[in-house]
Order: sequence, then C-alpha cells, then structure tokens
Amino acid sequence: MSSQLMMLAIVPGLLIILYVYRKDKVEKEPRRLIVKLLIFGALSCIPAVIAEMYVDDHFISYDSQLSWALSNAFICAALCEELSKFALLYLGSWRNRNFDYRFDGIVYGVSVAVGFALLENILYVADGGLETALVRAVLAVPLHAFCGVFMGIFYGAMMKHHIDGNTGGKMKCLAGALLVPIMIHGIYDTFAFMGDGISTILLLAFVALMYIVAIRYVNKFSREDWNAGFYRLSRDNSDAANSSIIIQCPACGCYLRLPSGAGKVIVTCTRCRNKFESFS
Repeated sequence: MSSQLMMLAIVPGLLIILYVYRKDKVEKEPRRLIVKLLIFGALSCIPAVIAEMYVDDHFISYDSQLSWALSNAFICAALCEELSKFALLYLGSWRNRNFDYRFDGIVYGVSVAVGFALLENILYVADGGLETALVRAVLAVPLHAFCGVFMGIFYGAMMKHHIDGNTGGKMKCLAGALLVPIMIHGIYDTFAFMGDGISTILLLAFVALMYIVAIRYVNKFSREDWNAGFYRLSRDNSDAANSSIIIQCPACGCYLRLPSGAGKVIVTCTRCRNKFESFS
C-alpha cells in the first residue's frame, strides 16, 4: 500500500480523536493514556475476528438476503466487535486514576473505537484502494466513533454509579454501554449488507442522523463536564467537591481542578502546558 493510501486510511480516525480530545475541557486526559487505548482498540480486533469466525459457522442464517444481512450485521459484526471493544476499554481504563470526570468516558470510548477502526480501515484500504479509502473515511470510520461516543456516555455513567455504590444503576449503564452501540452498529451493517438502492439511501440517511446526534451529545457533555466530576477519592461527591475548586487556564480556557486550601500554587495547564499562578 502506498504512503498516500496509508494516510487516507489513518487520518480520518486521528481527526476524530483530535476533535473529541479538544472537547475535553476539564483535566485533559494524558496523551499516553489515549495512545494506550488506541492500541487496545486495535488489539480488540483479535478477539472480535475469532468470535466472528465462530458465529459465522454456527449462527448466521442464509435463508434469505434479509435474514443473512440481519444475522450477519447484529450477531456476527455488531455483537462480536462491540463486546470486544468494551472488554478492552474496561481493561485499559476502568482502574485508571485519571477517570474522574464524565466526559472522560467518551474520550476513552472513542479512543478504543478509533483504534479498532484504524486497523480495520488499513486492511480494507490495502485491499480496496482509493475508492474504499474515501467511502470508509465518511461512513465506516465515523460509524465506529459513533458507537464509541455512546459506549463512552454509558461507561462514564457506569463509573459514577460504581463510586456511589449504586449497583443497580451500574448494571443498567453496563447494559446501555453494550446494547446501544450494538444497535447502532447493527442497523448500519444491515443497510450496508443489503446493498440495494433503497438500503443505500437509508444507510446514508442513518449516518447523517448519527453525525448530528453524536456531535450534539459530545458538545452537551463537554459543556457540562466542569460540574460533573466523580471525585473518586470519596463516595461522598459533595464532600469531595467541597475539598476542590475549579479554575480556568487564562491561555486556553481549559478547566482544571485544584485541592482547596493549598494557598498560592503554580499550575501547569494539562492542555496547553501554560504555567500560571493561582490560589485555592
């Protein structure tokens, strides 16, 4: 594969990561963690492929085009891939001390999803060439990111319930973190596998809708994140919140959390690395 095709295979996913990363306004996640989750996402392709091979041999229906498309989309592709991505997301981030704000779940979910999409995209583009690269750049790669957004929304809420000791809420969010991405992925693949004119129109309309919905949710959770900390050092959010203050970097506007009562401190912004004095 030429270097130009390799760039076309990689750049769409990296642009998505950059967009979501810039939307993380409070205590931006370490870049090493983002790279780690990208790698974990790529590694999630391995169990996904193994599971898909087994499911294809035992559970896919070939009675009609529709039954094949539905079973292949939901059971083989969506179920196996989203379960694999969630497993690697959990392994790579659940116990990480940086997971302390709601939007972090979206950053982590999208990072793993894009890691999966990058490896998959390289393989498809190597086989299909320029046309495949261009089509997948606006359809398949964003599809994985959409799934990552909604997986991350529920994953963040799952951590909140875990810290609060709400097992029922945690289990509901676990179900949402799996079922919603599976539904999005399954609907997309069903239209793609059908391959006729009407299905193609429905596919494009569905992707356009998902662009709108996913971007709105990313913007909404980004705006609200400064007041949505988990404060994981304490099960009592109010006590932990009272022991912290939120400040804003004067250079880039990033929100940062400081322990209260520390007095005069030198703060280094996690986004732009600007150093400035503050009081807490």
